[in-house]
Amino acid sequence: MTLTFAMARNAAATGKNYKLVDEKGLFLYVTKAGAKSWRFKYRFGEKEKLLTFGLFPEVGLAEARDRQSQARAMLRDGLDPAVELERRRLMALAAADATFQAKTEEWLDDKRPLWSAANAFRVRSRLEKDIFPVFGHLPVSQLSSELVLLALRRIEQRGAIETAKRVRGYVLGVLKRARAEGLVSTELVVSVEIIRDALRPSPPGIKQPALTRVPQLIEFQRRVDLSTGSAQTRLASRLLALSAVRVGVLRTARWEEIEGIDWSDPDRPCPAALWRIPAARMKLAVEDKANPIFGHDVPLSRQAVATLHAIRALTGQFALLFPSSRTWREPMSDAAISTLYKRLWGGVYKGRMVPHGWRSAFSTVMNERAAELERDGDRMIIDLVLAHVPKGTSASEWAYNRARYFKPRREMLQSWADLIMDGLQHPNAIIGLDTSIAGPERSASNVLQFRR
Repeated sequence: MTLTFAMARNAAATGKNYKLVDEKGLFLYVTKAGAKSWRFKYRFGEKEKLLTFGLFPEVGLAEARDRQSQARAMLRDGLDPAVELERRRLMALAAADATFQAKTEEWLDDKRPLWSAANAFRVRSRLEKDIFPVFGHLPVSQLSSELVLLALRRIEQRGAIETAKRVRGYVLGVLKRARAEGLVSTELVVSVEIIRDALRPSPPGIKQPALTRVPQLIEFQRRVDLSTGSAQTRLASRLLALSAVRVGVLRTARWEEIEGIDWSDPDRPCPAALWRIPAARMKLAVEDKANPIFGHDVPLSRQAVATLHAIRALTGQFALLFPSSRTWREPMSDAAISTLYKRLWGGVYKGRMVPHGWRSAFSTVMNERAAELERDGDRMIIDLVLAHVPKGTSASEWAYNRARYFKPRREMLQSWADLIMDGLQHPNAIIGLDTSIAGPERSASNVLQFRR
């Protein structure tokens, strides 16, 4: 005979413990004090076990039978209901504490060994600015693709189209990690992947605008030289143009990396002048950053050497070529040159030239020059100057190519310097040095001041 709700309700204390049996192992246990609880007796393996579903009347007869049915389904699947229900309880507790921000911190910790410090800072800053204020406080299990899209739309509304796409990738990375932990569903991950189709397309040429005609480049740098930007930033623009390195490499350059220049005599030729950039500061796979073979040597043209002498007059007493104006221990801001370019001549170059554009300009101009001169082999030299490591290239092959083509690289960078610096003022004029005075007697009239 099965129990009824009335029978459960009317079960009274008798001074001793007893039970009222329902069916299939379910029964109501009544203590001698009159407390009533639903219990389920079952066998798992060779052991008899007992599972409690809750107190009556908080848990009614229908609900007790429903929980019993779920437990029997677990048994059919080979699961111990007591263990499985405890696992679910702990998962629910974990999910309640697992906010999106908390899971993001764990994801960032996982990625930190694989990223450069600059990239890790950039990713964190974007998430802190654009994502955490929207849903960082929510349990990751409560996220929806609609909420993610709302945050990305806000980024798009300020014109940061590419940033929105990158941030979507960061959010997706966090959710994939959370899925592996059982905190979010595969459906949520898939729906966030599909969001890319709802984001605005990038306007043509928005990624790295660049001037690519030599007269344009000369006029651009002339305007930089005559601008109201700091002497350090204007000279940084010159060296960036002459070396064709990435701006992140340039702003963190150290004097100890420069070789083959006689600093006591600015007029002395330096045919072996070289900038040795260690692999750790190059844009490489993490495993290659630890391999010194992947360091990048930049042969320095005559114009680059003259520019370095001018920079030396400003910052030669510091370790960094381009220290921050706030403290000599830190490099100049990664936005210093780009901000100068955006404001140059009333903003006429905004969207037309960025610091990375010098690399695009070098590639375009020198490839066109190679085609005109029918020098097909220059393509490899151009890639070596730009430190483009072909996919699958071994350390030994990379070292061999750099050594074998060192002379052509120096010749190409000198040709490039002759093209883009034609007719420009001497870099000493930028810092107020009298170029009519030869030798070490020259002195800077406007050396930058730094707080130590």
